[in-house]
Amino acid sequence: MRSSNLLVVPFREVRHFMPEDSLHVESIRVRAQQHHWRIPAHRHEELHQFQLLTDGAMVGTLDGERHALRAPAALMIAPGAVHGFDYEPDSAGTQVSVPSRALASLCEHSPVVAQRLGQTRVLDAANLGGHAAECARHFSVVAEEFQSQRIGRAEALRSHVVLLALWFLRQEAAATGVGRRQALRDTLVQRYRALIERHFHEHRPLAFYAEALDVTADHLSRVCRAVASSSALALLHERVVLEARRVLVHTPMSVSEVALHLGFDDAAYFSRFFKAEVGCAPSEFRLRIAAGTQAVPARP
Repeated sequence: MRSSNLLVVPFREVRHFMPEDSLHVESIRVRAQQHHWRIPAHRHEELHQFQLLTDGAMVGTLDGERHALRAPAALMIAPGAVHGFDYEPDSAGTQVSVPSRALASLCEHSPVVAQRLGQTRVLDAANLGGHAAECARHFSVVAEEFQSQRIGRAEALRSHVVLLALWFLRQEAAATGVGRRQALRDTLVQRYRALIERHFHEHRPLAFYAEALDVTADHLSRVCRAVASSSALALLHERVVLEARRVLVHTPMSVSEVALHLGFDDAAYFSRFFKAEVGCAPSEFRLRIAAGTQAVPARP
């Protein structure tokens, strides 16, 4: 059983004045000014957000990792990621919010793409390099179509937002420089991560994942070590711990409730698991964060 006590902002609250739209586009200033240029930490389920900062600066916190960004900068915020922003006054840019199901066509035959869409991306000015204008064009096309009332508007919006998401994924691929010799091994790890994302609450054994991927557990772990420098089991544990840290930091759930949310029947066992992975018990971790003596660990 999963608890519903999460800090979630649903899509209907994002598109508050145009409820008939399947996605929403607005200036960063709209909400930043309402909140005195500080957007508190929150999360969305089944919702992708794309943000382009064209003027000014901000400090973004994404799953506990701090990013100090000055324009131009671009972000793709994945569903479930806890995020908040402190903007420099009078900063400007565009934010596109789209239900993740609108990107389903990208993932229909590619678990690798599905996994990559499940990861938050941050591109600062150095990462953008000479591609800042290209990025701005993608956002501009979506914003222009959103404001129009032309025939086929909904269909055009869905197409443009798919191209925007692909642009982010292609920037990542260009930055990592993955070669063909690595492609098969990388694909296996990406498929494994996609399965983890769907099942990590269920406490499935490694054999379950290996069977679903049509490999042995030993082979899966060897490939994970080669590609990600971690065993298959370690990658699974990292995802569980990431969710635990998110909930401990950003919700008032008790440790027992966090354990239940993550599928642990025994809160004491969850505490031992968390301490082995993080180095301290969940309650101590929460106290350290509150006291400012320990930073929230970065996303794996």
